[in-house]
Amino acid sequence: MADRDDYALVSTAATEVPAPDLPYRPPHPKGRHRIALVGAGGISFAHLDAYRTHGFEVAAILSRDLGKAKARADEFFPDADVMTDYAALLRRDDITVLDLTPHPEDRVPLIEVALAAGKHVLSQKPFVTDLDVGERLVALARAKGVKLAVNQNGRWSPHMAWMRAAVRAGLIGEVTGVHASLHWNHTWVKGTPFEDVPDLVLFDFGVHWFDFVTSITGRLANRLQAQALHAPSAGVKPAMLASALMDFGTAQASLIFDAATPFGPSDTTYIAGTKGSLVSRGTDLGQQTVELYTEAGVARPALTGTWFNDGFAGAMGELLLAIEEDREPENGAAGNLLSLANCFAALMAAQSGQPQVPGQVRRRP
Repeated sequence: MADRDDYALVSTAATEVPAPDLPYRPPHPKGRHRIALVGAGGISFAHLDAYRTHGFEVAAILSRDLGKAKARADEFFPDADVMTDYAALLRRDDITVLDLTPHPEDRVPLIEVALAAGKHVLSQKPFVTDLDVGERLVALARAKGVKLAVNQNGRWSPHMAWMRAAVRAGLIGEVTGVHASLHWNHTWVKGTPFEDVPDLVLFDFGVHWFDFVTSITGRLANRLQAQALHAPSAGVKPAMLASALMDFGTAQASLIFDAATPFGPSDTTYIAGTKGSLVSRGTDLGQQTVELYTEAGVARPALTGTWFNDGFAGAMGELLLAIEEDREPENGAAGNLLSLANCFAALMAAQSGQPQVPGQVRRRP
């Protein structure tokens, strides 16, 4: 008869082992690149703060509201030109990279004319709301010989970046599971424009985790199920409770979002593999510890940096380095379409109550 320990009901303490030195910090270009930030709205502070901290050069800030552009310049890059004329910006030969922050519906035509003008582009996320439009923009960038990347800044949050580097180094073998479980209070959106985004949690916020899963698996799920539920006690319009379950054939992934949790916040990510596992734990996105479990024992790297704003420096730094090395950026738009395809399938599954095949849902439902 099997002993009760054979059922893994009892575990033993793992031996502490040194953590491997992995390349998880934001990449940094070797040369000088003059950047223009387009859009001086709320999130622009994170971009500009990151670029200033990491030594990137912002030469111009453009907004329809000149006062907003000037305020951002005064705070972060006093020597930057402030502008309202996008066509004039595109004619400037001294600026080679545009950081486009407007919302997806306003951003697509800005991306298109920028690529046509021979500018490299970092697009804010979510990249597009239509996969066909995204594919057209990717094709245009390739035809013009320029780079098109997406500001999926979560990829360079310290814990996500270290775990991804560990997977790519083969430290946990073949990945069999990727699971993220987030419990926090997102009801701060009440009374803001975000409250009018019906799929706020599963799309606008959740796309970071669909992108993280894609950065680990590198492919579309075979099938996807999801749900999005309202929490009446939260007092906000969007669904605050959402989850997704992805079938990769030989691996699975799950995302759980409890976005109306006022007490006891928790953020955990677990990656299971055939030779080891990775786990990150914390109370929020900015406070995370990571553990690597293998046959040798447990390694606990001492991570430095924070998602805000190292993640934003990582997204831009990777684009600039890819320009120098003439390669596809880690956060390239072509790869991001896989993340969006998984996300769009989740949105449709949540709406229809039926499993979906990623790639068949071509646009945001």
